Amino acid sequence: MASSSSTQLNEIGNNDELTPLEKHVMFFDINKDGIIYPWETYQGFRKLGRNVFRSVLAAVLIHVVTSGKTRPGKWPHPLFPIEIKNIKFGKHGSDSDAYDSEGRFVPEKFEEIFKKYAHTNSEYLTSEEVDELLKKNREPKNYFGWLNAMTDWRILFSVGKNKDGVLTKDAVKNVYDGSLFEQKAKEVAAKKMKSN
Repeated sequence: MASSSSTQLNEIGNNDELTPLEKHVMFFDINKDGIIYPWETYQGFRKLGRNVFRSVLAAVLIHVVTSGKTRPGKWPHPLFPIEIKNIKFGKHGSDSDAYDSEGRFVPEKFEEIFKKYAHTNSEYLTSEEVDELLKKNREPKNYFGWLNAMTDWRILFSVGKNKDGVLTKDAVKNVYDGSLFEQKAKEVAAKKMKSN
């Protein structure tokens, strides 16, 4: 007899078969069908405690920029879906390269982030250190990549910073494997329950 978890498999397969980049975006696939629509991204950001404006803005920007890249050879879609199985094609320039071209996590590149930019403490990044990382990772004349990298890291910093206002090494690692989003959503839900 099939277990209940095996009945929830979808077209992108068992979660153990996903690349870290695919796991990173799975949080936003609310209905777990392998396709993320803007309203699912909006819902995901709301679960992370983002306000309506920031959630709408993030959903629009992410989908306008990424949808076409994850749907190679297909006509543009008016609903701007993102196909998780093709998320590796959504990688942009001027990033940290902690994911390779196949969406696999590159531990050396991750460690390099902290070796190069964590000046205050090797276990976290300050906002200023994230700014330095962004500036140093800029590829010449890759303005689109600059904007994408800045958006990614600013969202990560805002969502992932701790009570001391710094982004810990664990939080960054957890965003790369997708677990930070689940953890933050649980924290936000618990806070809402306490306030009710």
